[in-house]
Amino acid sequence: MAETRKTLVERLFAEHAAPLEAFFFRRVRRRPDAAEMAQEVYARMLRVADTESIRNPEAYLYTVASNLAKEHARQERSDARVVDVDDPIVQEQLAELPDFVGQLDTEQRIKRLREVLPQLPAKCHAAVVLQYCHGQSYEEIAQRLGVSTHMVKKYLSQALAHCRRRMARLE
Repeated sequence: MAETRKTLVERLFAEHAAPLEAFFFRRVRRRPDAAEMAQEVYARMLRVADTESIRNPEAYLYTVASNLAKEHARQERSDARVVDVDDPIVQEQLAELPDFVGQLDTEQRIKRLREVLPQLPAKCHAAVVLQYCHGQSYEEIAQRLGVSTHMVKKYLSQALAHCRRRMARLE
């Protein structure tokens, strides 16, 4: 007797949860994103209309995972390309701290930022700390990190976009 869709996905989840998260972690290098992507694979598996036509469920699971990893990489590249750090509007946003007015009280925001900031790549994280905690200028940050001021602007822009995305997901 063939497995129902729900029991198939439950079995696959029980057998492959940790390896699937490891699969994603090797690609995205952020544990929260890897866990989220693994959950998305199972959600997609639950939407498969005809599970009986799947000959090798494990191979299908990793095919779905591989496709999701490719989609994620494409989205990350697209997000990184969209921001023009020399745009005056972007410069204005970089000069301000993200505004989450009315959404959370200060303690919750700080707690969530402490969860989100470590997910940033090292130089992005350093640029944010040097700018917002130590009040350093782009030039000072550039000199400290050994990069151009343009790169500092790009790091801060990427960090801002990442924090806004992740803070919105954590609500």
